[in-house]
Amino acid sequence: MNVLRLMRALPLLALAWLAQPAAAQAPDKVHVPDKVTVAGWSQPISEITNLLAEPDHGLFKARGIALDYVPGNGGGSAIQALLAGQADIAFTDPASFYLALDKGADLVAIYNIYPQNVFNVVSPKARGIRSVADLKGRRVGVYSLASGTRQHLLLLLAAAGLKESDVTVEVTGLLNFAPLIQGQVEATAATDTGLLVGRAKGLGEVDVIEVRDHLNLPSDIFVVTRSAYETRKPLLTRFLAAYRDSAAWMIARPDEAARLAVTRAINGRDEAINREVIRLRNLSSVSPTTEREGLGHFDPAVLQQGADLFRSLGLITRALDIGQVVKTDLIPPKGAPKEGRP
Repeated sequence: MNVLRLMRALPLLALAWLAQPAAAQAPDKVHVPDKVTVAGWSQPISEITNLLAEPDHGLFKARGIALDYVPGNGGGSAIQALLAGQADIAFTDPASFYLALDKGADLVAIYNIYPQNVFNVVSPKARGIRSVADLKGRRVGVYSLASGTRQHLLLLLAAAGLKESDVTVEVTGLLNFAPLIQGQVEATAATDTGLLVGRAKGLGEVDVIEVRDHLNLPSDIFVVTRSAYETRKPLLTRFLAAYRDSAAWMIARPDEAARLAVTRAINGRDEAINREVIRLRNLSSVSPTTEREGLGHFDPAVLQQGADLFRSLGLITRALDIGQVVKTDLIPPKGAPKEGRP
């Protein structure tokens, strides 16, 4: 399915899902919500409106969950918060996941949040950076040293036979294109939504190098400790069902989500920009695999390819068996009924 057809089909598919009858109340229905804390890679920004709008749609509450969100500064920081016991689930990226596993962390990925890779490297056209090789000797910004932007920059560099030392990496901050606009860096590792906001702030004509053209790794995944995966399956299953509900809500009702982001997201003042950010994030939430099996499902072959590539490039030293660290048994099956209404 091409992008145009996918854009047209998304709201219809999600609305059909929302129209399903509510599930009958189970005899063991939870009365006291269980608190679940998600460690994010970002501040509460508009692209995660489906989480931020929980006070409005109550989809986690309908599953017996009291949702909490801990802001972060990159995928690595989300995993650090998880390992420090500050959160139950990490909202992180595969690159940070691979690196944590390589360092000995006992983690399991349980849900594919964004199957489509959204990372890129952006530079003003005047800089003449049109390929990865052109980055050599340049100053390149990243959100943080613990972020997916840095890890995906390393992936791009290695694919062109370059090392991190071949560029000057500078921390420019989340969704902050000011250093690029002002000439403090010559290129910035970013995401599709970051680029959208940057253009709205006067970025001008740019060249964009897309990571997905080299390897279409998922952008973000939910990760838990192996101990939590083994001992808290019922709770994690309810959480993933609630998250699936919220993702389908945002796909079906992007205009409503854009309005709610005005007050729920720290960067959501412009409803029109919210709408575009949400459109991009909805597109990244689906793939041929999720169309067959339902939201949240993985393509294990792609994740294994990513792990093998990271090792071959020297970004990690351990051989990773994706079958041991990626589990799909907690993901709601396609067509599973929902228990709440937005």
